[in-house]
Amino acid sequence: MWITKTSIKNPVFATMVMVALVVLGLASYSKLGVESMPNVEIPFAWVEVNYPGASPEQVENDITRPLEEAVNTVSGVKKIMASSWEGRAGVSVEFELSTNADKAMIELRDKVARVRPTFPKEAKEPFIIRAETENSQPIIELSLTSPTRSLRDLSTLTEQVISKRIQGVAGVGQVRINGKTNRQILVSLKPDALTSQNVGVDEVLRAIQATNANLPAGNISYGSAERLVRVEGKIKDAQGFNKIIVARRASGPVYLEQVAQIIDGEQEEQSYTRTNGARAISLEISKVQEANVVEVGNRIRKEVEKLRASLPPDVKISILRDEAVQVQAQLDNVKRTIMEGALLTMLIVFLFLHSWRSTIITGLTLPISVLASFIAMKFFGFTLNFLTLMALSLCIGLLIDDAIVVRENIVRHLAMGKSHLRAAYDGTNEIGMAVMATTFAIVAVFVPVAFMDGIIGRFFLQFGITVAVAVMVSLFVSFTLDPMLSSVWRDPVKDRFKYLPWLGRMMESIEHGIDRVHVWYGKVLAWALRWKKTTLAAAFMMFVGSLALMPIIGGEMMPETDQGFIHMQFKTAVGSSLEYTDSKVRQVEAALKDFKEIDTVIATAGTWDGRNAGQVNIKLTDKKVTHRRSQKELEKAIRTRLEPIAGINLSVGNRPIYIAILGTDEAKLDQVARKMMEKMKAVKGVADMEYSQEGANPATIVKIDNEVASDLGLSVQQIGTALRPFVAGDQISRWLAPDGQNYDINVQLPKSGRQKIADLGDLSVASSKRDAMGNPIMVPLRQAVQFVPSTSPQVLKRQALERRVAIYAGVEGRPTGDVNSDVEKAIKTVELPEGVRLAVGGEAEEMANTMAAAGVALGIAVVFIYLVLASQFGSFLQPIAIMMSLPLSMIGVLIALLVTGSTMNIFSV
Repeated sequence: MWITKTSIKNPVFATMVMVALVVLGLASYSKLGVESMPNVEIPFAWVEVNYPGASPEQVENDITRPLEEAVNTVSGVKKIMASSWEGRAGVSVEFELSTNADKAMIELRDKVARVRPTFPKEAKEPFIIRAETENSQPIIELSLTSPTRSLRDLSTLTEQVISKRIQGVAGVGQVRINGKTNRQILVSLKPDALTSQNVGVDEVLRAIQATNANLPAGNISYGSAERLVRVEGKIKDAQGFNKIIVARRASGPVYLEQVAQIIDGEQEEQSYTRTNGARAISLEISKVQEANVVEVGNRIRKEVEKLRASLPPDVKISILRDEAVQVQAQLDNVKRTIMEGALLTMLIVFLFLHSWRSTIITGLTLPISVLASFIAMKFFGFTLNFLTLMALSLCIGLLIDDAIVVRENIVRHLAMGKSHLRAAYDGTNEIGMAVMATTFAIVAVFVPVAFMDGIIGRFFLQFGITVAVAVMVSLFVSFTLDPMLSSVWRDPVKDRFKYLPWLGRMMESIEHGIDRVHVWYGKVLAWALRWKKTTLAAAFMMFVGSLALMPIIGGEMMPETDQGFIHMQFKTAVGSSLEYTDSKVRQVEAALKDFKEIDTVIATAGTWDGRNAGQVNIKLTDKKVTHRRSQKELEKAIRTRLEPIAGINLSVGNRPIYIAILGTDEAKLDQVARKMMEKMKAVKGVADMEYSQEGANPATIVKIDNEVASDLGLSVQQIGTALRPFVAGDQISRWLAPDGQNYDINVQLPKSGRQKIADLGDLSVASSKRDAMGNPIMVPLRQAVQFVPSTSPQVLKRQALERRVAIYAGVEGRPTGDVNSDVEKAIKTVELPEGVRLAVGGEAEEMANTMAAAGVALGIAVVFIYLVLASQFGSFLQPIAIMMSLPLSMIGVLIALLVTGSTMNIFSV
C-alpha cells in the first residue's frame, strides 16, 4: 500500500504527522466543553396562562380549549397535553424532531397572540417558554437561612444582593429564586366602612388605578431648546395611598384610609419551604448553553465563598446540590477506566508478544487515536460527556487490535529472515485488506447507532461518531507509524531479557502456557469438526438456554445509579389547607431524622399541584466517606418508615409508569381508570400509585336570582367584579418604591373576613340605583344570590383535544421494563367502552421507541458488515458462515449481565 511505503521511506515525515495529530488533539481537548450528557435540543414548548380565582372548569372552558385549538394548528406539532388547575392553564407542546424549533416557536407565539383577545379580561398575559435541554437544567442549588431575619428581609437580601452577584459570574445563565416572599401593598378592605360610606369596590379600584400613574404630556419647544412635560401621580410613599380620594359624597370626599387599611407587607404565602427544619430561600442556578459545566461550577463556588465572607454573620449560605461536582466525578471515573483499560491492554500485549519494543510500537496507537478523536469531536461540536468518554472507553481494545495484528505479522516476516524494511512493508501489505475489513466492520456497527431515530438517536450521535473516528484513526496509525517504527527500531531476536532473567523465565512460562492452550484448542477444534452436528446442536441449545435468562435479567430504559439524591412527593386529601399539608410535611421531616445517611432535607408544602401537595428533596451523605446504604436501599427504607404517617399519598423516587385514558365521557374514563388501578395493584413491583382525578376540591357556586338582582340594580358583571377583590384579591397596579423596585398593589378582604361562606352574604355591592342624596344604594349579596355548596376537580387534563385521566406509578424491587410489561398485560384485560382509548407513555413508551430504533440500527449494521465481508472475501456465502457467530455472542452477554446483576438497557444493548 502506498501509504505504508511512503511512511517507511519517509520516517521523519510520518513522525511529524503523528506529532501534528498529538498537538492538535491536545489543543482540541483543552477547548472541549464538559457536560453530563450530550447537549440535545428537546423539541418542546410550554404555554401558561394565569386566570386568578377561576375554577378548573372555568379555566378549561375559557382558556385551555381555545389555547389548545390554536396551538394544534402550528406546523410540526406531534403531541399536545393540557392541564387546567385552579387559576392556571398549562399546555405542553411536543414538536416533530425534524421541525425547525426557532420557526416553530415564532409560529406558536403568533397563534397564541391571535387567540389572546378571546380570553377573559381577568386572564393574565400568556407565558411561553421553550423547553430546556438537559444541560440547561440547574447545575447548582443554594440555600439561604437566617435565625434572626424575617423571610421578607432575607428575600430582599437574596434578590438585591446575592442573586445579582451570582448572575455576574461568567457562564451563569439564569438564577431562579424559590421560597421567597414578595413585598406588596395590600389594600385590606373594610366591608362595614364601604357600606356606611356608600362606596362600591369598583370605585376603589378605579381611584387607585387613576391616581397611581405617571403620564407623558409631550414636549414644549422654545427657541433652540425643547422641554419634556410629564404628569407625575405615582405615590412616593406607601402611606400616601391613604389620601387617595375614592369617591365624593354629600358629606365630602371619602379617602381610601376610611374604607381600607393600607399595609406595606408581603403576599400571602402559597407554599412553605424549609432546609433542615429552618425557613429557607433556595437559588437554582443554570449555565448558558455553551459554557463548561465544571468551570462554571468552580466559579460559582468561589463566588459563594466570597459571599460568605461579606454577608452578615446571621445569614448562612450553603450548597444543597452541585451537578458540576457530580459531572466531574463521573467523568473522572470514566477517564480512570480508560487509563486502566489502556494499561491492562498494553500489559496483555507485552505478555503475548514478549517484547517491550513491540508493546511500545503498538501501544502508541492508543494515545494518538484518542487525541486525534478529540480533533473530530471539536470539529463536530461535541463535548466531553458520559457518552463520548464511554465511546473511547469501549474502543480501547479495538484501537490497538489493528496495530497488534500488523506488528505480529511484521515479526513473522522478520522470522523468515527478511530485512526490517522489507518485513515492515510485506507484513503490513499482506494483511492490509483483512485489517481494513475488520475496521470497516466495526465502523459499520457504530455508524448506524449514531443515526438512530428519535431523541435517543440525538443522544447517541456523539457516541457512534466518536467510536467510528477513533477506529479509523487507529487504522491509519497501524498502516503508517507501526511499520515505520518496525523498520527503524530493531527488536533483538536473542537475549531479549539479558538484564532481567527473571522476566525471561516468566515469559517462557507464559509461552508454555499459551502453547498448552493451543494444543487443547486444537483438540477441541478437531473434535468439533469431527462431530459437526453435535457441535451445532450444543451451540443451539446454549443459545436457547441463554435466551431463557432474559426474564431473570430483566430490562429497563436506563440502568439505576446512585445519585446521592432522593426526590419524594406526596399529597394530602383534596381540599386540604396549606397549614394542614405543612403539618404533614413536618411529620415527614421528623421521621427522616432517624436516618444518619441523610445530609440535607429540603421540604416544601404547597406546590404547583396545589396546596395539598408537598415535596421533599433529600441530599445523602458522601457514600465514599460514610459507607452508607445505596440510594435504592434507602428509598425502600424511607418508604417503610413513612408508611405509618396517616393522611398522605406518598411517592419516593421517580414514577416511570404512566397510563393515559382518553375520551369524551368523564364517567366512562373514571370507571375504566379505577378498574385498571385494581388490576395494577396485583402486579408485583408496582408502588406509589396515583390517580390524577382522585377526589375533588370543595367549592361554592354563587347562583344569582336575575329578577331580584335586576330590581335591586345589580348585574352579573357588577356582582362578579365586587366578589373578585373580596375573595381572590385583585392586583390592580404596581408601586415604584424608594428602593427602585416595583411591587404589586393588591385589593382584598382580610383573611379573617373570607374564611366562612356565610360571611360573604353580608358583603354589600354598590347598586346602579341611587338614594335621595345621590349616593349608590349598597345591597347585601344575600338579597340577590345564593351560595350553593359544590365540588370542583383539582385538575382537568386533556390530550390530543380530548379529556384525559392519568395513572402514575413507581417501581420497587424489580426492573422497570419487567413491571411495565406486566402492567400492560394486566390493563389489557379491562374492556374499553366505545369512545375510550389508551395511550401508554412514560418509560414504557420511551423504551419501546428506543428498542425499535436500536433494532433498526442493529439490522443496518448486520447488512453493512455483510457488505464489507463479501467485498473482502469476494464471495456471497462465506460472510454468512462468519456472521452465524453473531447471535452466539448473546450467550456470553447474557451470562455476564446475570453474573454482574445488570439489566438489558440502552447501554447494554
